[in-house]
Amino acid sequence: MDKLYVIKLGSSTIMNKPGVFREIQQIVQRGNQVLLVAGGAEGIKQKYEQLNREMPFLTLTSGDEVRYCSPEEMPIIRAAYHETILAKTVEAMKSHHLNVFAQLGGDNGVVTGKKAKPLKAVKNNRAFIVRDSLFGRYTGCHKEFLKSVLVTYDVVCLTPPIYDPKIGEYINIDADMLAAHLAIDLDAHHLRFVTGTPGILQDIHDDHSTVRDVYQDDELPSITGRMKQKVRAAHMAVEQGACDVYISGPHTLAGRGITRFWNFPRELARPDFDLLNKVIRIPSVSKDEHELAKFLLDAVKYPSVSGNIDAAGNIVFQKGNGANRLLLLGHMDTVPPIWRVETDQDGISGRGVVDAKGSFVNFVHMLEEVDVPEDGTLLVIGAVEEEVSSSKGAYYVRDHYPADAVIIGEPSGEDHLTLGYYGLYKLRITISKKQEHTAAKDSISVIDELYQVVEKIRQRVREIDPNTMSSLIDIKQFQQEDLLTAVGTLNFRISPAAGKEYSRAIRLDHLGEHVSVEVLRATPGFSNRRNDPLVKAFIRSFSAHGKSIHYIRKRGTSDMNTLATTWHKVPMVAYGPGDSSLDHTSEEYLHFEEVQTTRAILRDAITEWFRMRGEA
Repeated sequence: MDKLYVIKLGSSTIMNKPGVFREIQQIVQRGNQVLLVAGGAEGIKQKYEQLNREMPFLTLTSGDEVRYCSPEEMPIIRAAYHETILAKTVEAMKSHHLNVFAQLGGDNGVVTGKKAKPLKAVKNNRAFIVRDSLFGRYTGCHKEFLKSVLVTYDVVCLTPPIYDPKIGEYINIDADMLAAHLAIDLDAHHLRFVTGTPGILQDIHDDHSTVRDVYQDDELPSITGRMKQKVRAAHMAVEQGACDVYISGPHTLAGRGITRFWNFPRELARPDFDLLNKVIRIPSVSKDEHELAKFLLDAVKYPSVSGNIDAAGNIVFQKGNGANRLLLLGHMDTVPPIWRVETDQDGISGRGVVDAKGSFVNFVHMLEEVDVPEDGTLLVIGAVEEEVSSSKGAYYVRDHYPADAVIIGEPSGEDHLTLGYYGLYKLRITISKKQEHTAAKDSISVIDELYQVVEKIRQRVREIDPNTMSSLIDIKQFQQEDLLTAVGTLNFRISPAAGKEYSRAIRLDHLGEHVSVEVLRATPGFSNRRNDPLVKAFIRSFSAHGKSIHYIRKRGTSDMNTLATTWHKVPMVAYGPGDSSLDHTSEEYLHFEEVQTTRAILRDAITEWFRMRGEA
């Protein structure tokens, strides 16, 4: 599932606080899918008032009070959802120009469940068994159907009740638990519970006592009433799913109170690694970095450090305002898919921990650990869309944040300093021609012709850069009437020796009358000198920590290449914890000891660079 939000709204919010739908519109406009789960307490109450009928409740032996969903009451509950909750939701969505698919979860068997065992209730201090309550638990959903409507509509809205196929009846279910189950089954990236309070409150009488973080083993004695079920649902989601989860309010996704849930115990939330643990657990696949940027903006509150999210979506922190500007440029995005993050005593595993959230979190710690002199400025930026061809964040940095030197946040390992990267030359080759009989004389298929064109282009690129490497990474073929088309994507890694203008020297003409070639990316390689002040600062830091420095030049590409398209004579290196061979694999793991070592080396190198610049 691609960048899915599951959002649970209570009926009070839906009916009385429509401002939340503007927030949902903004989520959709950022290119996300939204599954809205709507509660119904307020709508059901109104329905019973319209009918002048008393709403039945049961008091369980645990002391909890629950709505009594007998077979006689279920039609009223279903009608309340249809006539009030769904109607209000659809009206609000359409007023924000969103097209919405809305239904009861049980309609057409989209969400299924199983009726609960008989309930033990208490009345007049006497216990009795209730056998006809149509309350139950979630068992599954029609995943493929939901995936298809999520692609088709801006917002999909589901409500209780769900359907029990064994008894052939609708059964009621708690809407918070329904949202959590759907988030798990659909691999949602983000799960949100919107409530009437500013998150979970330490003191229910103090709206400013929001509990910011709930760890795996935390007890919450202050929670009462409906909030218990939200907490239960949130815990289940972080334990069984990969999504990030929070409870927010009042009646908003971005209110003054947000309580986040984490799937690691408080004992592992050591100050040195607490931020890293949390950043890894907030999914940020390319073009879905907004939630992580918001979290960082709220979490990083150091003296003399300013922060903002710029027009490209980058998170930008600045410390100092002097003439000597050092830029620490990392990236927030990861490749898909996400998976459950695990922390142990030695380290952490999860999507992006090596490439390259570990490096970026080290950069963020520099804002606290480095004393920036009066003549210095330390910029720490987490860029968006580094893992996709757009490099949107890095291009914005290139054009808006000049610097005297740059450290890129990419895994090098604690003993290595990356001096450069190969560039990327990316082509889309399209061949379209009329269909011919395969037995015709001199007939050649579009796929065969594509391979021939690829070899011609490879030869031409090798004439410009003998050290290049290439791969045909994607081939598609389709037919439209009598026209056959083949499309291939061809990637070249271009060595720094080819220069910045290599693409102008590569001929892409005379490849055939049916052939067209589009240049998707022409990023140059970059290689830094070993004797500039930035490298010297690292040499001295390595030495101070008893290490010998090892230089590497990588055949991949980073945001360093994007800056190099227009920045001249600006020293740039890359440094960060992790084994880069684990990039984009399901084996990403970062050792805490290496994180600490690289953080210390980085801190001393930055301090030394500012000292040398000041002396110069």
